[in-house]
Amino acid sequence: MSVSRAPDVSVIVIVYNDATRLPRAVDSVLRQTLDNLEILIVDDASTDDSFAVAERFAAEHPGKVRAIRLEHNSGGCSRPRNEGIDRALGTFVMFLDSDDTLDRHACKNMLVAAEETGADLISGLCVRLHEGRNGKITPWYPELYAERAVLESASERPELLYDTLSTNKCYRRTFLNDHELRFPEGLHYEDLLFSARAYLGANRITLIPNTVYQWRVVKDAKVRSISNRRGELRNFTDRLAIHRRIDEELQTEELRSLKLLKDVKFLQHDLVLYLWGLPFQTEEFRREFIPLAQEYLATLDPRAFREAKHIPALAAYLVLRDDWPNLLTAIDLVLNRSKVAAPLHRQDGRVYWCAEHLDDELGRAILDVTDLVTWAKPLDQVWLGNDLVHYSSTGGSVRLAGLIVNPLDRIEPTARLSARLEFRSRRKKLAMTAVHVPVDSIRHTPEGLAWETTVDLTRTLHPVGVLDPVWDVWMDLTVDGVVSTSRLFATSLPEDARSIPIRPRLGKAVGDHVLPFITDKGHLSFTVTHEGTIARKGRELVLRTADSAFGHKLVSTARKQITRTGARKREAFRLARTALAKLPVRKGLVVFESHLGLQYSDNPRYIHEELRRSGARFEAVWVYAESRAGFPKDATLVKRGSWAHYKALAQAEFWIDNQGVLGDAVKNPGTTYIQTWHGSALKRMGFDMPSVKQSDAAAQARLQKGVDRFDYFVVRSEHDVETLMAAYRLRAEPLRTGYPRNDALADADAPTADVEALRAELGLVGDPRRIVLYAPTFRPREEDEEFEMPFDLERWVRELGEEFVLLVRTHYLDAVDLPPSLAKDVRDASATHDVTPLLRLADVLITDYSSLMFDYALLDRPMVFYTYDYEAYTRQSRGAYFELADRAPGPLAADQDALFAAVRESGAEHGHYADLRRAFVKSYGEYDRGTAARQIVERFFPTGGAQ
Repeated sequence: MSVSRAPDVSVIVIVYNDATRLPRAVDSVLRQTLDNLEILIVDDASTDDSFAVAERFAAEHPGKVRAIRLEHNSGGCSRPRNEGIDRALGTFVMFLDSDDTLDRHACKNMLVAAEETGADLISGLCVRLHEGRNGKITPWYPELYAERAVLESASERPELLYDTLSTNKCYRRTFLNDHELRFPEGLHYEDLLFSARAYLGANRITLIPNTVYQWRVVKDAKVRSISNRRGELRNFTDRLAIHRRIDEELQTEELRSLKLLKDVKFLQHDLVLYLWGLPFQTEEFRREFIPLAQEYLATLDPRAFREAKHIPALAAYLVLRDDWPNLLTAIDLVLNRSKVAAPLHRQDGRVYWCAEHLDDELGRAILDVTDLVTWAKPLDQVWLGNDLVHYSSTGGSVRLAGLIVNPLDRIEPTARLSARLEFRSRRKKLAMTAVHVPVDSIRHTPEGLAWETTVDLTRTLHPVGVLDPVWDVWMDLTVDGVVSTSRLFATSLPEDARSIPIRPRLGKAVGDHVLPFITDKGHLSFTVTHEGTIARKGRELVLRTADSAFGHKLVSTARKQITRTGARKREAFRLARTALAKLPVRKGLVVFESHLGLQYSDNPRYIHEELRRSGARFEAVWVYAESRAGFPKDATLVKRGSWAHYKALAQAEFWIDNQGVLGDAVKNPGTTYIQTWHGSALKRMGFDMPSVKQSDAAAQARLQKGVDRFDYFVVRSEHDVETLMAAYRLRAEPLRTGYPRNDALADADAPTADVEALRAELGLVGDPRRIVLYAPTFRPREEDEEFEMPFDLERWVRELGEEFVLLVRTHYLDAVDLPPSLAKDVRDASATHDVTPLLRLADVLITDYSSLMFDYALLDRPMVFYTYDYEAYTRQSRGAYFELADRAPGPLAADQDALFAAVRESGAEHGHYADLRRAFVKSYGEYDRGTAARQIVERFFPTGGAQ
């Protein structure tokens, strides 16, 4: 389609050997809500059909799409982009890579912002779309685009230099030409220099809070991008060359702050990208890499080492000093932030990473790790470095030897030592979780704790094969009865390391060998392989069947078979109400229900267990809504809404429930309804809720009829009486006992077996990191709208994953789909119905407006309140009974930066919050004394129940 005037925007799409994905990229431009634009597809001399695809688009959209082909491949992005700039006709220019896409409104949003502000450079949010990972979206430096901003200079926001992408930006074409701004050819990382020059040259920069660019990330792509080829030395030299050119642009006095920030970024980001893989490179590569890095590091502003994050600065300093032995342990710390990988050195009351370089003032500051590493924690909370110094195999056996670091000689020579290896499946919930093998010998040496052992893997390791293909190797070191868990660290395995025959439990068809390998973080693991004919053919069959049309049809058919409405049953129950009302009440029959039958949990569970402990004679009926799994085996189970359920309710002496039994159930005169409820109230409840106030008289009457059945209502404090009981207009008698589920929280001597069982279930045994529980409240959403994490999990792992492991427990009406790639650092605990051991397990709680805050306060542990929607939630939706900001026993975090900072600081006890926690408990948990279940049982079952 031809245009009558110059295009508003020229979108330059560059492509090389990407004929398959190019149409998606071009279509994303053709579908733009801005019509007056042109598309220049610049093909970098592809050898596939990319240019033919470009020509087809040009033929279908004459005057709007142009196809341009370079005569020779340039080997990078610069030349095709520059060709596009030279041929563009638009007032503004944007760039798009063939494997990415533009947001539908990107061009219009950019153009409108440019016309309103007169900016030369407009930048918007880029999001990373992780293909193959359930469409997970990761914003790229979202803090820069939280709101619209107009800047006269990049100096107003130096952190712009962190967003070095050229593709999420729109440039005035005259600005590019007047400044002769082009991409540097012959070098990789062209975006870094181009973006820096654009930031510095623009007379005005506008940032818009709109998504404009979709960076599509393909995990384990067959052809790695240039930026991912960091094992090639030229990759590093090109990056240094680009940084040197940027440094030349930042030499003026007014740009010194930008230069310092850029140097900090180099230490924290650019250099770390190469340090991650340096231990696994050849010695020849390291001999060339270190001098190159040293030469450039010497040009940085010395202040950058002090202002950068401590661990990257530590590693960079040791690169600068060419100290490979200490650098290797520092890189291990970069890879595994919680590990103590070095013996450490104590001097003048401080702890240093090593004894060398302390005569240098900068070195003394950087190497001081007194407050950085976990050397002072109890041994069972310390992750010790454990170097694998020998690996060999014979037949089905492997011979292993290692050296465990002994920081500051804290493990004394007289200590009783023992150790065992643990071969642990990564897919713990699907298969056999672990195999334990004693270590043959372990002893003290001047260098550390030396150990060695032989393991017959053929006889010991029997994986399922299909469900558990990867097995990691851990070690449990026991020192005087205290266990410290570690991984086996190595930079390489012997060249002759062979696969080892095994006997999977499903036979050779699912695998017949395991092959050792070193993970990206330097740890020994084994993967199941298929080497024999039977194993190879079996693997092909399994893969083929798993993704077959037949398999999908089976699932679809099964879903249709189990979809039933239950309408006819409900009609039959209505007809039978007269009969149910005449049934006799059976002494000692107790119907328990928790969260509408979804769980065996909460206050009803703890009353049930106290009844068992007390020796009371009673008959328990538990209501389940979906699955019987997890419900007690010594109780009769009835499905919610079934005839058996209605019949049990009609004959029960007691209903014990935490939310509300079926509204049309018959409650006979001899039945006592103990409503335990499930949490104290911050948010307005019952008739205080705006939605209830605005409902019709019939709806309000139904609610009143339901709560009028309560005979007793369990409360934790007078706050519950004044809020919950008043809000629901209850006539029930308050039971001032506290919550049975909180007995274990209020009693410091409560048994911990369930906590330790949960730790094992979640795969946290031996994990030295502190446990953070994120438990948000429910937020109303559209019917087809799913729960989404309100903070960036990848950023969490990147910044906090070495010190904390995150447990996510959604509201029981929600569900979360966590990326499998983050499973080591982020666990889904939503299936843990009983919240009490989960709270006891957690070292820190992140919540928002959930009533769990009232329970967790009993433990006197840190809480962080992630209240990113504070105004909307507490005022515009339901309202609250008190101002959380005034009484919260922990910091309120309004955004991710504040949230992450609060979690980092949670280890330090602040007297202010400790006082607030005590006051909080006094106000909202005054009756929680650890005896609630016993009090209720003793009152209602004084003679031990039915005879």
